[in-house]
This record gives sequence, structure tokens and C-alpha cells, in this order.
Amino acid sequence: MGDDVILLDDAGNAIGTAPKTSVHTSDTPLHLAFSCHVTGPDGRLLVTRRSLAKTAWPGVWTNAFCGHPRPGESFEDAIERHADRELGLRVTAIAPAIPGFRYRAVDPGGIVENEVCPVYTATAAGPVRPEPAEVMDVAWTEARDLASAIAAAPWAFSPWLVLQARGLDLLRPDGEP
Repeated sequence: MGDDVILLDDAGNAIGTAPKTSVHTSDTPLHLAFSCHVTGPDGRLLVTRRSLAKTAWPGVWTNAFCGHPRPGESFEDAIERHADRELGLRVTAIAPAIPGFRYRAVDPGGIVENEVCPVYTATAAGPVRPEPAEVMDVAWTEARDLASAIAAAPWAFSPWLVLQARGLDLLRPDGEP
């Protein structure tokens, strides 16, 4: 059960679990995840570049981190666990930002992401020490600079970050920073 993900029906109801290692394929079932955007004490946003070892979207820039809550685990506990495991980071002030976010996307290698993925924000409470198997680079950026980069080169970012940026008001509805 340690690395199981929660499988969902089309209405978003839990229907079972599956090992995380078996879920992300070319026929990924709908499952529960989360996405977290982290702000530093100075107000800048943390963006990370996914490790080249990642199954889906290796090497692309994305939000601070994403993950899957384990069966019976709260989103807050899952967020704290993933922040520590992926970034060596302690986070505080965890809050929902886009609770109903859902997306499906296919990466260039054919791996499908198919997730009900509530989006959260949090505040960094310490230094970032990325785990190389998860994160190959980190950067702190102003929201307006991230919005400009997403508008100029959306292909350089994870599809979920591009979609979430609009919901988080990083981009205006017309796609301009």
C-alpha cells in the first residue's frame, strides 16, 4: 500500500488502488493526485525542472512539485511528505487553490497523465535540497516572469503548469502575461 495510488471513476469516486509504478502508461487510468505551488518568504515562486529519469515529461519545467496521496492520507500530509522527499523542503500555510482541477495529457513518448489533481499553494519554510532522481534544477522566479515564459514557450513547461497558471491568475485569459 505504501506507493499505491487511488483509482477513480469518471465522476471522481474512489474505485480501488494500484501500484504507482504500474499506473503511468500509454493507457493511464483516472487517478487522484495533487499539484503544489510554493512561494518563498520574498513572494517569489519555486519552479522545478523534472529529472531526466522521470517517466512522463522528463526535463521540463513545472510547478514546485506534484504527487499522489496514499489511500487514507490527507492532501496536507501527502504535500508535506512529497515536499520533504522531492525537495528536502518543509512547507507551511498549505491551502487549496484550484480544488476541482482535472486534466489529461500525453507526453511526447506516449505516456498519459490522467488525473483529478487538486491544486494547492504553500509557503517554503527552509532551504530547498532537491532529490536528483526527482528534480534536476530549481529556480525562484517572479510570477510575472513565469507568466511571460509560459506565454512565450508553453512547450517548455509541463501541461499541467500551463493549465494551472490560468487558474492561478499567472496568465490573463487572453494568454498574455
